[in-house]
Amino acid sequence: MPISLTRSELFDDYVRESVERLERRWPQLIDVEFAVQEVPLADAGAPEPEAVPLGRVIAAAQGRKSRIIVYRRPVEIRVKTRDDRAALVHEILIEQVADLLGLSPDAIDPRYDEE
Repeated sequence: MPISLTRSELFDDYVRESVERLERRWPQLIDVEFAVQEVPLADAGAPEPEAVPLGRVIAAAQGRKSRIIVYRRPVEIRVKTRDDRAALVHEILIEQVADLLGLSPDAIDPRYDEE
């Protein structure tokens, strides 16, 4: 009997597969932590964002590694199919890696505009 993965486990797999693709092209990402959170945490002192973020970069500081976070629930709400979800996760990670490295998304993955 095949074991069924939960939506959360499937999402983690999408992130893991995308990170592996990106690390093959950008070995310096080995020093970056990648994480999944259900939703962005509210910052009481920050103004309300116009849109719910799908991901976030936290730059390295005080001995901590840089960190890239993908927010599961906002992504799942945005797209309905598994293929679309996997593609959106990869797009989010490309954009966050580009932001972290100071490059364009096209430089991170030349197929960025095609996805």
